Amino acid sequence: MSESLHPAAPHHLPGFITAPGDTDVLMVVVGIILLGAILFVGNIYLQIHSLPERMAHKSQKLQFEIVAVLCLLALFTHNHLFWVIALLLALVDLPDFSTPLRSIAGSVQKMAGIPPDPDPSEPPDQTAAHTPPADASDKTKASVGKSEVQHHA
Repeated sequence: MSESLHPAAPHHLPGFITAPGDTDVLMVVVGIILLGAILFVGNIYLQIHSLPERMAHKSQKLQFEIVAVLCLLALFTHNHLFWVIALLLALVDLPDFSTPLRSIAGSVQKMAGIPPDPDPSEPPDQTAAHTPPADASDKTKASVGKSEVQHHA
């Protein structure tokens, strides 16, 4: 029994129509292209989204943290105003108010006769960490040889 085409069917079918049971190559190619396009556009979106964070990375720590939080809020809430604010904050260098205020506080403490508080941004004094206690005996001081290397904890 020969298969005959329906009289209304065209006698020449386009190349993208596959026979029953065959693999649809066009659908596979379009699926791969679609997957690649989604990954590419997603990568571009995340690169643009993290632009304020990368710009504020070289600024002060507090400014960087505020910009990072605003970028995360913009990412998860889809509120573009947060991203715009983060971008503007990353573009503007905030002045350093803490250093002059710390200097003023230290000067006022000197005038009052109070020893100034140590600066939290400076490392602690290294000479105080390596001095032995005042009640250490002379034996322990003499027992430490010159060839012995002391290591930090």
